[in-house]
Amino acid sequence: MDPFIIGLIGTAVMVVLILSGVNIGFAMGIVGFFGYIVIDGFTPAFAMLRSIPFSQSSNYTLSVVPLFILMGHFAYHSGLSGGLFRVADHWLCKIRGGLAVSSIAACAAFSAVCGSTVATTATMGTIAYPEMKKAGYNDALSTGCLAAGGTLGLIIPPSTFFIIYGIAAEVSIGKLFAAGIVPGAILTLAYAATVIIQCRIKPSLAPPIDRHFSWKEKFQSLSGVLPIAVLFIAVIGGMFAGIFSSTEAASIGAVLGLLFMIVSRNFTPKKLLLCLTETAKTVGMVFIILFGAIAFGYFLSIAGIPNALASWIASLEVSRYVVILAMTGIYILLCAVMDELAILLLTVPVFLPVVTVLGFDPIWFGVYIIMVSNIGLITPPVGLIVFVIAGVVKEVPLFRVFKGVVPFVIACTVVLVLIIYFEQISLFLPALLFD
Repeated sequence: MDPFIIGLIGTAVMVVLILSGVNIGFAMGIVGFFGYIVIDGFTPAFAMLRSIPFSQSSNYTLSVVPLFILMGHFAYHSGLSGGLFRVADHWLCKIRGGLAVSSIAACAAFSAVCGSTVATTATMGTIAYPEMKKAGYNDALSTGCLAAGGTLGLIIPPSTFFIIYGIAAEVSIGKLFAAGIVPGAILTLAYAATVIIQCRIKPSLAPPIDRHFSWKEKFQSLSGVLPIAVLFIAVIGGMFAGIFSSTEAASIGAVLGLLFMIVSRNFTPKKLLLCLTETAKTVGMVFIILFGAIAFGYFLSIAGIPNALASWIASLEVSRYVVILAMTGIYILLCAVMDELAILLLTVPVFLPVVTVLGFDPIWFGVYIIMVSNIGLITPPVGLIVFVIAGVVKEVPLFRVFKGVVPFVIACTVVLVLIIYFEQISLFLPALLFD
């Protein structure tokens, strides 16, 4: 049988396995292994199966994954998020909808050191929602802005998604981090503008708050953002300045996160053990998906699907933006039924050759995938982050949370369009810092 046909059949089998509840990493690994046997025989397939876990686990580049995840858990348990919210509230309280804008700003800042969408959403939901409820904010607006703000952890470095994409696509993690800064800032501003516009159109969504903070109080509140600033500058600034590599930056970040946990008096042996076990669980999950995706990628490669797809796309007489539009539709559909990390690892071997043929930069493509994933995280029927917020704020029905995120989905879509048509939004900073 033609290897290309075998590749298509294997892809269909993998989708069926995933939809039937099989772990995504195992589904990709099983199909990749048996597909390799059908095309190339038992010996090469077993050689591949034997080499992947060792070669990837011993890969020095992959050490950034557990280190950055550990840094995020230390930051999460250090109690830094409360100080961030107070700072934003002190400076933005006079804006109509200021508490919602403050929540988004705090989410953005916390994402810069946590890197986890779920942790950011759960933390800020616990801190910010009670304040907005007490002030009389509309529950759909409150939960919607928190769900949207939680997704900023994907795009603002150090993002675990950027790390995994960099490994899968074999591109610089430092450049990817640089590429995410400007789009992340634009998306944060777009979410804040969405709140302000909604409150202008319908003032009852966010009643005015009669509070005043002196300049002295505002500047004193900045002490709450100092640990985050130190951590971000040390880790990201050190990488961009060429002082140390991404792996060294991750280890420094983990040590600083532990020190902040100790200084803030949130350190206990129980919390340390919790951080270590949570990191081990997350890394185990990531590595299983990564190993399965690599095996599946090898299978697709010998089946010739990525090259055939790239050649077919190149032969089409359509604008490259039409292809990206179709690709966006595929990603949004996948986001409705699959985990974003699995989608990333599954699609990169297939779509990266296509976008390269179309003339797009692999660094830009990493930002593009994450922006589309942002939309998927808050779009029904799955919308993982919406379910997280609904779980944290149990008093608000799920349909109200989905109603609240709709304007933010629109805002994220607008930013995605800007990034597609103006590629330099993502690329000029990596070029400035690394080229």
